Amino acid sequence: MALCLSLFATLCPAETLRVATYNTELSRKGPGLLLRDLSLNKEPQLLAVLATIAEAKADVVVLQNIDYDLQNLALAALADRLDYPFHFAAPPNAGLITPLDLDGNGQLGEAADAQGFGRFFGQGSMAILSRHPILADEVKDFSTLLWRDLPMALLPEADGKPFPSVEAQAIQRLSSHGHWAVPIQHPILGRITILTYHATPPVFDGPEDRNGRRNHDETAFWTHYLDGAFGPVPSDRFILMGDANLDPNAGDGMGRAMIRLLTDARLQDPLPMQPTVAFGPTGPMRVDYVLPSADWRVTAAQVTPANPDASRHSLVWVDLTR
Repeated sequence: MALCLSLFATLCPAETLRVATYNTELSRKGPGLLLRDLSLNKEPQLLAVLATIAEAKADVVVLQNIDYDLQNLALAALADRLDYPFHFAAPPNAGLITPLDLDGNGQLGEAADAQGFGRFFGQGSMAILSRHPILADEVKDFSTLLWRDLPMALLPEADGKPFPSVEAQAIQRLSSHGHWAVPIQHPILGRITILTYHATPPVFDGPEDRNGRRNHDETAFWTHYLDGAFGPVPSDRFILMGDANLDPNAGDGMGRAMIRLLTDARLQDPLPMQPTVAFGPTGPMRVDYVLPSADWRVTAAQVTPANPDASRHSLVWVDLTR
């Protein structure tokens, strides 16, 4: 009997799922321009990004810095070019303008006064491509969560008062882009859940450290989520991935939030200490992550070499099985 089982395992290897995250840096300067470039099919950076994604051969890839439009026309065109039958994007906070001065510079109506930085609604947002059905009706979207409602939120202050104002903190959402829990139905592995986000850079602010604190809390959200602070959580077969804009040991961010995730027993880190981007002033940093739940078996993982014609970021992929 043992021989038969061994032979079966040899002839029928376990199903492998490849998941990836990639900050494409595809965002354009105005609405509709990404769709235009996809239609023209000749812009060099776009073609380099498409080649990078295609070469990864991922079953599921989460993308950052891709512009959102209300009908997901650009995303549908991108998915079609890459032969992904399923795609998902939800309305983001990027470019969602507010009537208040959210960055405290005394001006209204600027990109930094949106719920997430953006010169137009949807600029530089998130998306998911999948070879397997996305259960869109069961997605949990936490993007409307107010920052002040996060447990132990590190809300900024200046001169002992809420920064930039009590009124601003009353409407300020936590997510600069979004926090999603997206279930996908795999024909063999069953239901898997993609947990994904793209945090704000922890720079471009003042002594109140508004962006640094928000960046910390956008990552800290996932620790609270896994603790059950926002309702039921998947017990297995989940993967947390995205662009945290946070290196655990380098840069201006509060790395302790990422260290907590990287040392969380519910997660595993297949690519420890490997940088994923090189910014000019800071040099190589690790900001892009794929962190599977502890029940997965990791069979391979890679931070692919960055293609400077495409993005400063590397695409990161991990192969998983049960």
